[in-house]
Amino acid sequence: MSAPARPTSIRDALYEAPGPRTRRLMVAGTVVTGILVIIGIGLVIRQFYVTGQLAPRYWTFLAQPTTWRYLLQGFRGTVSVALTAGVLSLLLGLVLMLGRTSGIRPLSALCRVVTDFFRGVPSLLLIYFFFLAVPQYGIKLSSFWMIALPVTLAASGVLAEVLRAGVNAVPRGQVEAALSLGMRRGRIMFKIVLPQAVRFVIPSLISQLVVVVKDTTVAYVVSYPDLMQNARVLITNYDALVSMYFTVAIVYILLNYAINKLSGFVAERMGVKIIR
Repeated sequence: MSAPARPTSIRDALYEAPGPRTRRLMVAGTVVTGILVIIGIGLVIRQFYVTGQLAPRYWTFLAQPTTWRYLLQGFRGTVSVALTAGVLSLLLGLVLMLGRTSGIRPLSALCRVVTDFFRGVPSLLLIYFFFLAVPQYGIKLSSFWMIALPVTLAASGVLAEVLRAGVNAVPRGQVEAALSLGMRRGRIMFKIVLPQAVRFVIPSLISQLVVVVKDTTVAYVVSYPDLMQNARVLITNYDALVSMYFTVAIVYILLNYAINKLSGFVAERMGVKIIR
């Protein structure tokens, strides 16, 4: 009985298998790089020690329940904004994709311009627009929407292109076969093309939530109490810059790692192959 085929990797797709000499160079490079990284980390820790950043008074407050209760409040704020922006950006991205692939030239051109605009404009600039410009027109938004809406717009352009890539991945023959049966284009899109397209790109859609989470870290601009904003308050109260940012970084890393694992889990359950 033959052994199961090894999953295709990105290296297998692009390059030949490395020879003995190349493998030795790869090992040597890995060892040297690892040593340099360890030395760099050691120098950073030494500098923290010299400047007194490792003193107990900068770390003991992390053992207080009130500290973690306050950080948890900020974490809930981050998750609320990220989920809201994620859902809204997916819906808006779907609308932009449908408009761009509609075949109606004026609508397609408009959706293309809007998509490229939101893809090219930094989310921070959009946040400043909602924070500084929008109130001048008499529109009052809460700090939640001042961060959720800009992040939504910035992510919608990317998601529109992701969905369009999924639509283009659906075999053209299926659309032609449905047209020959008398189905309307709108029905073909929602009944045949779109379900397959979403299945193709579902890992990318979930992974985009990582970008949304990272975009929420500038919520301090609008004074929204997310994880980063609450961390800044604790830094001010305890004068603990290094320890607080280190703790928050670990939280963000774990959160984004969980999102990436969720993406892989969903892809596996749906039978979608991921080239690694």
